[in-house]
Amino acid sequence: MRLRALLENDTLGLRLLGGEGELDRAVRGVMTTDLRDPSRYLSGGELVLTGLAWRREPEDSERFVRILAAAGVAGLAAGEAELGAVPEDLVLACGRHRLPLFSVVEDVAFATITEHVVRQVSGERAGDLAAVVDRHRRLMTSGPAGGGPEVALDLLRSDLDLTAWVLSPTGRRIAGPTAAGAAAEPPAAVRAQLAGEHLAARRDGRRGPHRMTAADGMTYSLFPIRSGETDDEVRESVLSDWLLVVGADADEWPEERLDLLYGVTQLIAVERDRRNASRTVRRRLAQEVLELVQTGAPPAEIAARLRVAAPVLLPGLGTAPHWQVVVAKVEWGVSAAAEHGVEGGVRDGAAREAFTRDGGAVLGARVAQSLLEEILVDPAAPGPELSDRIAVAHTGDEAVALVPLPALADGPPEGGIDHATEGLQADALLTAVREPLSRGLDGDGRLTLGVSAAVHSADGLRGALEEARHARRVAAARPGRVCAAGHQELASHVLLLPFVPDDVRRAFTARLLDPLREYDRRHRAELIPTLEAFLDCDGSWTRCASRLHLHVNTLRYRIGRIEQLTGRELSRLEDKLDFFLALRMS
Repeated sequence: MRLRALLENDTLGLRLLGGEGELDRAVRGVMTTDLRDPSRYLSGGELVLTGLAWRREPEDSERFVRILAAAGVAGLAAGEAELGAVPEDLVLACGRHRLPLFSVVEDVAFATITEHVVRQVSGERAGDLAAVVDRHRRLMTSGPAGGGPEVALDLLRSDLDLTAWVLSPTGRRIAGPTAAGAAAEPPAAVRAQLAGEHLAARRDGRRGPHRMTAADGMTYSLFPIRSGETDDEVRESVLSDWLLVVGADADEWPEERLDLLYGVTQLIAVERDRRNASRTVRRRLAQEVLELVQTGAPPAEIAARLRVAAPVLLPGLGTAPHWQVVVAKVEWGVSAAAEHGVEGGVRDGAAREAFTRDGGAVLGARVAQSLLEEILVDPAAPGPELSDRIAVAHTGDEAVALVPLPALADGPPEGGIDHATEGLQADALLTAVREPLSRGLDGDGRLTLGVSAAVHSADGLRGALEEARHARRVAAARPGRVCAAGHQELASHVLLLPFVPDDVRRAFTARLLDPLREYDRRHRAELIPTLEAFLDCDGSWTRCASRLHLHVNTLRYRIGRIEQLTGRELSRLEDKLDFFLALRMS
Protein backbone atom coordinates (compact mmCIF):
# COMPACT_ATOMS: atom_id res chain seq x y z
CA MET A 1 0.00 0.00 0.00
CA ARG A 2 1.04 3.64 -0.50
CA LEU A 3 1.16 6.55 1.95
CA ARG A 4 -1.33 8.37 -0.26
CA ALA A 5 -3.97 5.71 0.47
CA LEU A 6 -3.62 6.32 4.23
CA LEU A 7 -4.09 10.05 3.80
CA GLU A 8 -7.23 9.49 1.70
CA ASN A 9 -8.86 7.38 4.43
CA ASP A 10 -10.79 9.88 6.63
CA THR A 11 -11.30 7.40 9.49
CA LEU A 12 -7.58 7.34 10.29
CA GLY A 13 -7.40 11.01 11.32
CA LEU A 14 -4.15 11.77 9.46
CA ARG A 15 -3.21 15.29 8.35
CA LEU A 16 -0.20 15.90 6.06
CA LEU A 17 2.38 18.34 7.47
CA GLY A 18 5.16 17.84 4.92
CA GLY A 19 6.50 15.55 2.16
CA GLU A 20 3.70 15.86 -0.40
CA GLY A 21 6.09 14.73 -3.18
CA GLU A 22 6.87 11.45 -1.36
CA LEU A 23 3.35 10.08 -0.96
CA ASP A 24 3.90 7.24 -3.44
CA ARG A 25 6.25 5.49 -1.03
CA ALA A 26 5.26 1.88 -0.29
CA VAL A 27 4.29 0.97 3.27
CA ARG A 28 5.44 -2.52 4.26
CA GLY A 29 4.62 -2.39 7.96
CA VAL A 30 3.86 -0.23 10.99
CA MET A 31 5.73 0.45 14.25
CA THR A 32 4.82 2.44 17.35
CA THR A 33 7.77 3.82 19.34
CA ASP A 34 8.86 6.54 21.73
CA LEU A 35 12.47 5.35 21.93
CA ARG A 36 15.12 7.98 21.31
CA ASP A 37 16.90 5.51 18.96
CA PRO A 38 14.59 2.82 17.50
CA SER A 39 16.96 1.88 14.64
CA ARG A 40 17.54 -1.69 15.86
CA TYR A 41 13.83 -2.45 15.38
CA LEU A 42 13.49 -0.93 11.90
CA SER A 43 13.98 -2.80 8.62
CA GLY A 44 12.70 -0.15 6.17
CA GLY A 45 9.33 0.69 4.68
CA GLU A 46 7.51 1.17 8.00
CA LEU A 47 5.05 3.89 8.97
CA VAL A 48 6.38 5.00 12.38
CA LEU A 49 3.79 6.16 14.97
CA THR A 50 5.10 8.21 17.86
CA GLY A 51 3.63 10.11 20.82
CA LEU A 52 6.77 12.36 20.94
CA ALA A 53 7.77 11.26 24.46
CA TRP A 54 11.38 11.07 23.20
CA ARG A 55 11.45 14.85 22.55
CA ARG A 56 12.90 16.87 25.45
CA GLU A 57 14.39 19.77 23.47
CA PRO A 58 14.15 21.01 19.84
CA GLU A 59 17.53 19.45 18.89
CA ASP A 60 16.11 15.98 19.57
CA SER A 61 13.91 16.24 16.48
CA GLU A 62 16.86 16.43 14.08
CA ARG A 63 18.52 13.41 15.70
CA PHE A 64 15.35 11.31 15.73
CA VAL A 65 14.40 12.09 12.11
CA ARG A 66 17.94 11.43 10.91
CA ILE A 67 17.79 7.92 12.42
CA LEU A 68 14.44 7.20 10.75
CA ALA A 69 15.61 8.44 7.35
CA ALA A 70 18.77 6.31 7.55
CA ALA A 71 16.64 3.25 8.32
CA GLY A 72 14.51 3.87 5.21
CA VAL A 73 11.11 4.23 6.88
CA ALA A 74 8.19 5.23 4.67
CA GLY A 75 6.83 8.02 6.86
CA LEU A 76 6.32 9.44 10.38
CA ALA A 77 2.97 10.06 12.10
CA ALA A 78 3.08 12.13 15.32
CA GLY A 79 0.23 12.11 17.82
CA GLU A 80 -1.20 15.37 19.15
CA ALA A 81 -2.26 13.96 22.52
CA GLU A 82 1.05 14.60 24.33
CA LEU A 83 2.12 18.06 23.10
CA GLY A 84 -0.92 19.28 21.25
CA ALA A 85 0.28 20.58 17.89
CA VAL A 86 3.29 18.92 16.29
CA PRO A 87 6.45 20.97 17.06
CA GLU A 88 7.80 23.14 14.23
CA ASP A 89 11.34 21.79 14.74
CA LEU A 90 10.04 18.29 13.87
CA VAL A 91 8.34 19.61 10.73
CA LEU A 92 11.59 21.33 9.63
CA ALA A 93 13.70 18.23 10.38
CA CYS A 94 11.39 16.01 8.29
CA GLY A 95 11.56 18.55 5.45
CA ARG A 96 15.35 18.47 5.48
CA HIS A 97 15.40 14.65 5.27
CA ARG A 98 12.45 14.39 2.84
CA LEU A 99 10.52 12.26 5.30
CA PRO A 100 6.72 12.53 4.96
CA LEU A 101 5.19 13.77 8.24
CA PHE A 102 1.59 13.34 9.43
CA SER A 103 -0.21 14.46 12.55
CA VAL A 104 -2.72 12.11 14.22
CA VAL A 105 -5.75 13.73 15.83
CA GLU A 106 -6.19 13.09 19.53
CA ASP A 107 -9.37 11.03 19.25
CA VAL A 108 -7.85 8.41 16.90
CA ALA A 109 -5.89 5.66 18.65
CA PHE A 110 -2.63 4.41 17.25
CA ALA A 111 -4.16 0.91 17.44
CA THR A 112 -6.74 1.91 14.81
CA ILE A 113 -4.02 2.98 12.38
CA THR A 114 -1.92 -0.09 13.18
CA GLU A 115 -4.83 -2.48 12.58
CA HIS A 116 -5.66 -0.85 9.24
CA VAL A 117 -2.05 -0.94 7.97
CA VAL A 118 -1.52 -4.55 9.07
CA ARG A 119 -4.74 -5.65 7.39
CA GLN A 120 -3.87 -3.94 4.10
CA VAL A 121 -0.26 -5.10 4.01
CA SER A 122 -1.21 -8.69 4.93
CA GLY A 123 -3.78 -8.78 2.12
CA GLU A 124 -1.22 -7.56 -0.40
CA ARG A 125 1.33 -10.09 0.80
CA ALA A 126 -1.24 -12.85 0.46
CA GLY A 127 -1.85 -11.74 -3.13
CA ASP A 128 1.89 -11.64 -3.78
CA LEU A 129 2.26 -15.12 -2.29
CA ALA A 130 -0.54 -16.44 -4.48
CA ALA A 131 1.21 -14.98 -7.52
CA VAL A 132 4.50 -16.57 -6.46
CA VAL A 133 2.81 -19.94 -5.98
CA ASP A 134 1.15 -19.69 -9.39
CA ARG A 135 4.40 -18.76 -11.08
CA HIS A 136 6.23 -21.58 -9.36
CA ARG A 137 3.54 -24.00 -10.52
CA ARG A 138 3.87 -22.76 -14.09
CA LEU A 139 7.65 -22.97 -13.97
CA MET A 140 7.73 -26.49 -12.63
CA THR A 141 4.88 -27.91 -14.74
CA SER A 142 6.22 -29.79 -17.76
CA GLY A 143 4.39 -30.38 -21.01
CA PRO A 144 2.96 -28.32 -23.84
CA ALA A 145 0.67 -26.31 -21.55
CA GLY A 146 3.45 -23.81 -20.96
CA GLY A 147 5.95 -25.34 -18.55
CA GLY A 148 9.69 -25.45 -18.95
CA PRO A 149 12.29 -22.74 -19.62
CA GLU A 150 9.94 -20.69 -21.83
CA VAL A 151 7.81 -19.72 -18.80
CA ALA A 152 10.82 -18.39 -16.90
CA LEU A 153 11.94 -16.45 -19.97
CA ASP A 154 8.46 -14.97 -20.43
CA LEU A 155 8.45 -13.84 -16.78
CA LEU A 156 11.83 -12.16 -17.25
CA ARG A 157 10.37 -10.37 -20.26
CA SER A 158 7.14 -9.24 -18.59
CA ASP A 159 8.47 -8.39 -15.11
CA LEU A 160 12.00 -7.09 -15.79
CA ASP A 161 11.84 -6.19 -19.50
CA LEU A 162 14.73 -8.59 -20.14
CA THR A 163 14.83 -10.76 -23.26
CA ALA A 164 16.74 -13.98 -22.76
CA TRP A 165 17.39 -17.30 -24.49
CA VAL A 166 18.66 -20.68 -23.36
CA LEU A 167 21.40 -22.10 -25.61
CA SER A 168 23.23 -25.41 -25.72
CA PRO A 169 27.05 -25.47 -25.43
CA THR A 170 27.21 -25.49 -29.25
CA GLY A 171 24.94 -22.45 -29.64
CA ARG A 172 21.77 -24.36 -30.53
CA ARG A 173 18.58 -22.70 -29.32
CA ILE A 174 16.99 -24.63 -26.47
CA ALA A 175 14.30 -22.10 -25.51
CA GLY A 176 13.34 -18.49 -26.02
CA PRO A 177 10.60 -16.10 -24.91
CA THR A 178 7.15 -16.62 -26.40
CA ALA A 179 5.82 -13.23 -25.24
CA ALA A 180 4.91 -10.73 -27.95
CA GLY A 181 7.37 -7.92 -28.49
CA ALA A 182 10.47 -9.91 -27.52
CA ALA A 183 13.67 -9.00 -29.32
CA ALA A 184 14.64 -11.02 -32.38
CA GLU A 185 16.65 -14.16 -31.67
CA PRO A 186 20.40 -13.82 -32.32
CA PRO A 187 21.41 -15.39 -35.66
CA ALA A 188 23.18 -18.75 -35.75
CA ALA A 189 26.66 -17.23 -36.15
CA VAL A 190 26.16 -15.01 -33.11
CA ARG A 191 24.78 -17.90 -31.05
CA ALA A 192 27.89 -19.93 -31.89
CA GLN A 193 30.06 -16.97 -30.86
CA LEU A 194 28.21 -16.61 -27.55
CA ALA A 195 28.50 -20.34 -26.85
CA GLY A 196 32.22 -20.22 -27.62
CA GLU A 197 32.75 -17.34 -25.18
CA HIS A 198 30.77 -19.22 -22.54
CA LEU A 199 32.87 -22.38 -22.97
CA ALA A 200 36.14 -20.42 -22.96
CA ALA A 201 35.13 -18.57 -19.77
CA ARG A 202 34.06 -21.80 -18.06
CA ARG A 203 37.27 -23.51 -19.14
CA ASP A 204 39.37 -20.64 -17.72
CA GLY A 205 37.43 -20.67 -14.44
CA ARG A 206 36.09 -17.12 -14.81
CA ARG A 207 33.08 -16.24 -12.68
CA GLY A 208 29.83 -15.39 -14.41
CA PRO A 209 28.03 -13.52 -15.67
CA HIS A 210 30.26 -13.13 -18.72
CA ARG A 211 29.74 -9.90 -20.66
CA MET A 212 30.26 -9.94 -24.43
CA THR A 213 29.69 -7.64 -27.38
CA ALA A 214 28.94 -10.00 -30.27
CA ALA A 215 29.38 -9.69 -34.03
CA ASP A 216 25.90 -8.18 -34.38
CA GLY A 217 26.97 -5.20 -32.24
CA MET A 218 24.71 -6.20 -29.34
CA THR A 219 25.96 -6.62 -25.77
CA TYR A 220 24.93 -9.85 -24.06
CA SER A 221 25.36 -11.25 -20.56
CA LEU A 222 25.98 -14.98 -20.23
CA PHE A 223 24.89 -16.93 -17.16
CA PRO A 224 26.02 -20.58 -16.88
CA ILE A 225 23.26 -23.09 -16.14
CA ARG A 226 25.12 -25.60 -14.04
CA SER A 227 24.06 -29.10 -13.12
CA GLY A 228 26.71 -31.46 -11.76
CA GLU A 229 29.40 -29.63 -9.84
CA THR A 230 31.13 -32.43 -7.96
CA ASP A 231 34.86 -32.80 -8.54
CA ASP A 232 34.50 -35.54 -11.16
CA GLU A 233 31.70 -33.71 -12.99
CA VAL A 234 33.17 -30.23 -13.39
CA ARG A 235 35.04 -31.00 -16.61
CA GLU A 236 32.06 -32.84 -18.04
CA SER A 237 29.74 -29.94 -17.26
CA VAL A 238 32.04 -27.37 -18.90
CA LEU A 239 31.34 -28.94 -22.30
CA SER A 240 27.74 -29.97 -21.75
CA ASP A 241 25.94 -27.36 -19.63
CA TRP A 242 23.40 -24.96 -21.09
CA LEU A 243 23.75 -21.20 -20.80
CA LEU A 244 21.30 -18.34 -20.29
CA VAL A 245 21.90 -15.47 -22.72
CA VAL A 246 20.39 -12.12 -21.67
CA GLY A 247 20.17 -9.32 -24.20
CA ALA A 248 21.47 -6.69 -21.77
CA ASP A 249 24.67 -5.57 -20.05
CA ALA A 250 24.76 -6.94 -16.50
CA ASP A 251 27.90 -5.01 -15.62
CA GLU A 252 26.03 -2.33 -13.64
CA TRP A 253 23.26 -4.50 -12.22
CA PRO A 254 22.62 -4.50 -8.47
CA GLU A 255 23.22 -7.69 -6.52
CA GLU A 256 19.47 -8.29 -6.16
CA ARG A 257 18.96 -8.52 -9.92
CA LEU A 258 21.98 -10.77 -10.36
CA ASP A 259 20.67 -13.06 -7.61
CA LEU A 260 17.32 -13.22 -9.40
CA LEU A 261 18.94 -14.24 -12.69
CA TYR A 262 21.00 -16.92 -10.95
CA GLY A 263 17.77 -18.17 -9.39
CA VAL A 264 16.28 -18.47 -12.88
CA THR A 265 19.29 -20.52 -14.01
CA GLN A 266 18.70 -22.90 -11.11
CA LEU A 267 15.09 -23.42 -12.22
CA ILE A 268 16.23 -24.09 -15.78
CA ALA A 269 18.91 -26.48 -14.50
CA VAL A 270 16.11 -28.59 -13.00
CA GLU A 271 14.52 -28.83 -16.45
CA ARG A 272 17.86 -29.76 -18.00
CA ASP A 273 18.37 -32.53 -15.45
CA ARG A 274 14.87 -33.81 -16.19
CA ARG A 275 15.63 -34.02 -19.89
CA ASN A 276 18.96 -35.70 -19.23
CA ALA A 277 17.22 -38.29 -17.09
CA SER A 278 14.89 -39.07 -20.00
CA ARG A 279 17.92 -40.25 -21.99
CA THR A 280 18.61 -43.07 -19.55
CA VAL A 281 16.54 -45.67 -21.42
CA ARG A 282 18.09 -44.82 -24.78
CA ARG A 283 21.59 -44.93 -23.35
CA ARG A 284 20.93 -48.33 -21.79
CA LEU A 285 19.59 -49.70 -25.09
CA ALA A 286 22.65 -48.40 -26.93
CA GLN A 287 24.93 -49.93 -24.29
CA GLU A 288 23.29 -53.32 -24.67
CA VAL A 289 23.53 -53.27 -28.47
CA LEU A 290 27.15 -52.11 -28.33
CA GLU A 291 28.14 -54.90 -25.94
CA LEU A 292 26.50 -57.49 -28.19
CA VAL A 293 28.30 -56.14 -31.25
CA GLN A 294 31.69 -55.96 -29.53
CA THR A 295 31.47 -59.46 -28.09
CA GLY A 296 30.62 -60.99 -31.46
CA ALA A 297 27.05 -61.99 -30.61
CA PRO A 298 25.07 -63.70 -33.40
CA PRO A 299 23.32 -61.26 -35.76
CA ALA A 300 19.95 -62.72 -34.80
CA GLU A 301 20.51 -61.76 -31.16
CA ILE A 302 21.57 -58.23 -32.14
CA ALA A 303 18.54 -57.93 -34.45
CA ALA A 304 16.25 -58.96 -31.58
CA ARG A 305 17.73 -56.23 -29.39
CA LEU A 306 17.26 -53.70 -32.20
CA ARG A 307 13.62 -54.68 -32.46
CA VAL A 308 13.26 -53.83 -28.78
CA ALA A 309 15.02 -50.51 -29.33
CA ALA A 310 13.03 -49.53 -32.43
CA PRO A 311 9.80 -48.47 -30.63
CA VAL A 312 11.86 -46.18 -28.36
CA LEU A 313 14.06 -44.71 -31.07
CA LEU A 314 11.54 -44.80 -33.91
CA PRO A 315 8.08 -44.37 -32.40
CA GLY A 316 5.45 -45.23 -34.98
CA LEU A 317 7.97 -46.06 -37.71
CA GLY A 318 8.66 -49.72 -36.97
CA THR A 319 12.05 -51.34 -37.45
CA ALA A 320 14.71 -49.03 -38.91
CA PRO A 321 15.81 -50.16 -42.39
CA HIS A 322 19.17 -48.37 -42.02
CA TRP A 323 21.52 -47.72 -39.13
CA GLN A 324 24.65 -45.65 -38.97
CA VAL A 325 27.42 -45.62 -36.36
CA VAL A 326 29.26 -42.52 -35.16
CA VAL A 327 32.28 -42.79 -32.87
CA ALA A 328 33.63 -39.83 -30.87
CA LYS A 329 36.58 -39.40 -28.56
CA VAL A 330 37.66 -36.51 -26.34
CA GLU A 331 41.35 -36.44 -25.49
CA TRP A 332 42.58 -34.16 -22.72
CA GLY A 333 45.75 -32.10 -22.77
CA VAL A 334 48.31 -31.34 -20.09
CA SER A 335 46.14 -28.98 -18.03
CA ALA A 336 43.38 -31.55 -17.71
CA ALA A 337 45.85 -34.11 -16.46
CA ALA A 338 47.20 -31.60 -13.93
CA GLU A 339 43.66 -30.89 -12.79
CA HIS A 340 43.28 -34.57 -12.02
CA GLY A 341 46.63 -34.76 -10.22
CA VAL A 342 48.72 -36.24 -13.04
CA GLU A 343 52.23 -34.81 -13.28
CA GLY A 344 53.54 -34.03 -16.73
CA GLY A 345 50.30 -34.31 -18.66
CA VAL A 346 48.80 -37.18 -20.58
CA ARG A 347 51.23 -37.07 -23.49
CA ASP A 348 53.79 -38.86 -21.33
CA GLY A 349 53.25 -42.63 -21.31
CA ALA A 350 53.28 -43.08 -17.53
CA ALA A 351 51.08 -40.04 -17.00
CA ARG A 352 48.62 -41.22 -19.62
CA GLU A 353 48.40 -44.59 -17.88
CA ALA A 354 47.86 -42.90 -14.50
CA PHE A 355 45.28 -40.52 -15.95
CA THR A 356 43.38 -43.44 -17.49
CA ARG A 357 43.60 -45.44 -14.28
CA ASP A 358 42.25 -42.50 -12.29
CA GLY A 359 39.21 -42.18 -14.49
CA GLY A 360 40.36 -39.68 -17.13
CA ALA A 361 39.42 -41.95 -20.03
CA VAL A 362 36.01 -42.70 -18.55
CA LEU A 363 35.44 -38.99 -17.98
CA GLY A 364 36.42 -38.26 -21.58
CA ALA A 365 33.99 -40.93 -22.80
CA ARG A 366 31.14 -39.38 -20.78
CA VAL A 367 31.92 -35.95 -22.22
CA ALA A 368 32.03 -37.42 -25.72
CA GLN A 369 28.68 -39.09 -25.04
CA SER A 370 27.07 -35.77 -24.06
CA LEU A 371 28.60 -33.98 -27.04
CA LEU A 372 27.42 -36.64 -29.50
CA GLU A 373 23.88 -36.33 -28.16
CA GLU A 374 24.12 -32.59 -28.79
CA ILE A 375 25.81 -32.75 -32.21
CA LEU A 376 23.38 -35.35 -33.58
CA VAL A 377 20.26 -33.33 -32.78
CA ASP A 378 18.36 -32.68 -35.99
CA PRO A 379 18.15 -28.88 -36.42
CA ALA A 380 15.14 -29.19 -38.71
CA ALA A 381 12.74 -29.54 -35.79
CA PRO A 382 12.33 -27.28 -32.72
CA GLY A 383 13.48 -28.12 -29.24
CA PRO A 384 16.07 -30.48 -27.76
CA GLU A 385 13.75 -33.48 -27.70
CA LEU A 386 14.78 -34.41 -31.26
CA SER A 387 17.83 -36.10 -29.75
CA ASP A 388 15.38 -38.59 -28.24
CA ARG A 389 15.88 -40.76 -31.32
CA ILE A 390 19.64 -40.97 -30.93
CA ALA A 391 21.09 -43.70 -28.69
CA VAL A 392 24.62 -43.06 -27.44
CA ALA A 393 26.70 -45.41 -25.31
CA HIS A 394 30.30 -45.19 -24.12
CA THR A 395 32.94 -47.85 -23.87
CA GLY A 396 36.55 -47.46 -22.79
CA ASP A 397 37.60 -43.95 -23.79
CA GLU A 398 35.12 -43.37 -26.62
CA ALA A 399 31.42 -42.77 -27.20
CA VAL A 400 29.41 -44.68 -29.80
CA ALA A 401 26.13 -43.44 -31.31
CA LEU A 402 23.62 -45.72 -32.98
CA VAL A 403 21.72 -43.52 -35.44
CA PRO A 404 18.45 -44.68 -37.03
CA LEU A 405 18.35 -42.86 -40.35
CA PRO A 406 14.54 -42.64 -40.73
CA ALA A 407 14.49 -40.49 -37.57
CA LEU A 408 16.55 -37.92 -39.46
CA ALA A 409 15.10 -38.33 -42.93
CA ASP A 410 13.56 -34.86 -43.10
CA GLY A 411 16.62 -32.94 -41.95
CA PRO A 412 18.19 -30.28 -44.18
CA PRO A 413 21.73 -30.70 -45.59
CA GLU A 414 23.23 -28.25 -43.08
CA GLY A 415 22.28 -30.68 -40.33
CA GLY A 416 24.46 -33.35 -41.83
CA ILE A 417 21.70 -35.25 -43.64
CA ASP A 418 22.33 -36.05 -47.31
CA HIS A 419 19.71 -38.15 -49.08
CA ALA A 420 22.04 -38.89 -51.96
CA THR A 421 24.48 -40.74 -49.75
CA GLU A 422 21.96 -42.08 -47.24
CA GLY A 423 22.94 -40.57 -43.96
CA LEU A 424 25.19 -38.36 -41.92
CA GLN A 425 28.16 -36.63 -43.49
CA ALA A 426 31.17 -36.13 -41.20
CA ASP A 427 32.11 -32.57 -42.16
CA ALA A 428 28.51 -31.35 -42.19
CA LEU A 429 28.01 -32.59 -38.63
CA LEU A 430 30.65 -30.19 -37.35
CA THR A 431 29.74 -27.11 -39.40
CA ALA A 432 27.70 -25.42 -36.67
CA VAL A 433 29.64 -26.69 -33.63
CA ARG A 434 33.31 -26.40 -34.61
CA GLU A 435 33.80 -22.79 -33.42
CA PRO A 436 32.29 -23.03 -29.91
CA LEU A 437 33.71 -26.48 -29.16
CA SER A 438 37.17 -25.46 -30.40
CA ARG A 439 37.14 -22.60 -27.88
CA GLY A 440 35.94 -24.91 -25.13
CA LEU A 441 38.76 -27.39 -25.88
CA ASP A 442 41.47 -24.89 -26.81
CA GLY A 443 44.79 -25.67 -25.18
CA ASP A 444 43.23 -28.52 -23.28
CA GLY A 445 41.87 -31.25 -25.51
CA ARG A 446 40.50 -32.47 -28.84
CA LEU A 447 37.25 -33.92 -30.14
CA THR A 448 37.55 -36.36 -33.03
CA LEU A 449 34.65 -37.98 -34.85
CA GLY A 450 34.30 -40.93 -37.22
CA VAL A 451 31.19 -41.76 -39.27
CA SER A 452 30.39 -45.13 -40.85
CA ALA A 453 28.39 -45.88 -43.95
CA ALA A 454 24.76 -46.87 -43.56
CA VAL A 455 24.07 -50.57 -42.95
CA HIS A 456 20.80 -52.32 -43.74
CA SER A 457 20.70 -54.92 -40.96
CA ALA A 458 22.26 -56.12 -37.73
CA ASP A 459 24.76 -58.15 -39.77
CA GLY A 460 26.56 -54.97 -40.76
CA LEU A 461 26.80 -53.25 -37.38
CA ARG A 462 30.11 -54.81 -36.37
CA GLY A 463 31.70 -53.68 -39.63
CA ALA A 464 30.12 -50.25 -39.28
CA LEU A 465 31.57 -49.88 -35.80
CA GLU A 466 35.07 -50.75 -37.01
CA GLU A 467 34.63 -48.45 -40.01
CA ALA A 468 33.63 -45.54 -37.75
CA ARG A 469 36.61 -46.21 -35.46
CA HIS A 470 39.02 -46.24 -38.41
CA ALA A 471 37.51 -43.00 -39.67
CA ARG A 472 37.94 -41.41 -36.22
CA ARG A 473 41.63 -42.37 -36.23
CA VAL A 474 42.00 -40.66 -39.62
CA ALA A 475 40.38 -37.55 -38.10
CA ALA A 476 42.72 -37.74 -35.10
CA ALA A 477 45.74 -37.50 -37.41
CA ARG A 478 44.56 -34.12 -38.69
CA PRO A 479 45.37 -30.74 -37.12
CA GLY A 480 42.70 -28.86 -35.22
CA ARG A 481 40.71 -29.13 -32.01
CA VAL A 482 37.54 -30.55 -33.61
CA CYS A 483 37.96 -32.93 -36.55
CA ALA A 484 35.84 -35.54 -38.32
CA ALA A 485 36.26 -38.12 -41.07
CA GLY A 486 33.74 -40.25 -42.93
CA HIS A 487 33.65 -43.70 -44.41
CA GLN A 488 34.25 -42.31 -47.92
CA GLU A 489 37.83 -41.48 -46.98
CA LEU A 490 38.68 -45.06 -46.02
CA ALA A 491 38.95 -46.14 -49.67
CA SER A 492 41.51 -43.44 -50.45
CA HIS A 493 45.17 -42.66 -49.89
CA VAL A 494 43.88 -40.41 -47.09
CA LEU A 495 43.49 -43.54 -44.96
CA LEU A 496 47.17 -44.44 -45.33
CA LEU A 497 48.87 -41.06 -44.94
CA PRO A 498 48.07 -40.41 -41.26
CA PHE A 499 49.74 -43.67 -40.24
CA VAL A 500 53.07 -43.06 -42.00
CA PRO A 501 55.75 -42.44 -39.29
CA ASP A 502 56.78 -38.81 -38.98
CA ASP A 503 60.45 -39.44 -39.80
CA VAL A 504 59.51 -41.30 -42.98
CA ARG A 505 57.14 -38.48 -44.00
CA ARG A 506 59.83 -35.85 -43.44
CA ALA A 507 62.48 -37.77 -45.39
CA PHE A 508 60.14 -38.48 -48.32
CA THR A 509 58.89 -34.90 -48.69
CA ALA A 510 62.35 -33.39 -48.21
CA ARG A 511 63.87 -35.52 -50.99
CA LEU A 512 61.27 -34.35 -53.51
CA LEU A 513 60.25 -30.86 -52.41
CA ASP A 514 63.22 -29.26 -50.65
CA PRO A 515 65.11 -28.55 -53.94
CA LEU A 516 62.00 -26.83 -55.29
CA ARG A 517 61.46 -24.82 -52.10
CA GLU A 518 65.08 -23.66 -52.11
CA TYR A 519 64.87 -22.63 -55.77
CA ASP A 520 61.62 -20.73 -55.12
CA ARG A 521 63.21 -18.99 -52.16
CA ARG A 522 66.17 -17.77 -54.23
CA HIS A 523 64.44 -17.02 -57.53
CA ARG A 524 60.76 -16.51 -56.64
CA ALA A 525 59.95 -18.94 -59.41
CA GLU A 526 56.76 -20.40 -57.88
CA LEU A 527 57.68 -23.97 -58.79
CA ILE A 528 55.71 -25.50 -55.88
CA PRO A 529 52.42 -23.73 -56.80
CA THR A 530 53.01 -24.68 -60.44
CA LEU A 531 53.50 -28.34 -59.51
CA GLU A 532 50.31 -28.35 -57.40
CA ALA A 533 48.28 -26.81 -60.23
CA PHE A 534 49.74 -29.19 -62.85
CA LEU A 535 48.79 -32.27 -60.81
CA ASP A 536 45.39 -30.82 -59.97
CA CYS A 537 44.73 -30.39 -63.72
CA ASP A 538 45.67 -34.04 -64.33
CA GLY A 539 48.72 -33.01 -66.36
CA SER A 540 46.75 -30.94 -68.89
CA TRP A 541 49.04 -28.22 -70.27
CA THR A 542 46.28 -25.96 -71.57
CA ARG A 543 44.06 -26.14 -68.44
CA CYS A 544 47.02 -25.62 -66.11
CA ALA A 545 48.35 -22.66 -68.14
CA SER A 546 44.88 -21.11 -68.14
CA ARG A 547 44.49 -21.54 -64.39
CA LEU A 548 47.90 -19.96 -63.69
CA HIS A 549 47.42 -17.26 -66.38
CA LEU A 550 50.66 -18.34 -68.09
CA HIS A 551 51.69 -19.01 -71.66
CA VAL A 552 52.01 -22.73 -72.30
CA ASN A 553 55.73 -22.31 -73.12
CA THR A 554 56.31 -20.67 -69.73
CA LEU A 555 54.53 -23.58 -68.06
CA ARG A 556 56.69 -26.07 -70.00
CA TYR A 557 59.82 -24.21 -68.86
CA ARG A 558 58.77 -24.43 -65.19
CA ILE A 559 57.88 -28.13 -65.40
CA GLY A 560 61.23 -28.74 -67.08
CA ARG A 561 63.01 -26.95 -64.25
CA ILE A 562 61.10 -29.11 -61.69
CA GLU A 563 62.21 -32.28 -63.47
CA GLN A 564 65.80 -31.04 -63.68
CA LEU A 565 66.01 -30.19 -59.97
CA THR A 566 64.42 -33.44 -58.76
CA GLY A 567 65.57 -35.95 -61.34
CA ARG A 568 61.93 -37.03 -61.90
CA GLU A 569 59.76 -37.01 -65.03
CA LEU A 570 56.21 -35.72 -64.73
CA SER A 571 55.21 -37.70 -67.80
CA ARG A 572 55.56 -40.90 -65.75
CA LEU A 573 52.65 -42.03 -63.54
CA GLU A 574 54.93 -43.20 -60.71
CA ASP A 575 56.67 -39.82 -60.47
CA LYS A 576 53.33 -37.96 -60.60
CA LEU A 577 52.08 -40.12 -57.73
CA ASP A 578 55.22 -39.48 -55.66
CA PHE A 579 54.88 -35.72 -56.10
CA PHE A 580 51.17 -35.90 -55.26
CA LEU A 581 51.82 -37.80 -51.99
CA ALA A 582 54.73 -35.54 -51.05
CA LEU A 583 52.53 -32.46 -51.40
CA ARG A 584 49.75 -34.10 -49.34
CA MET A 585 52.17 -35.04 -46.54
CA SER A 586 54.00 -31.69 -46.43
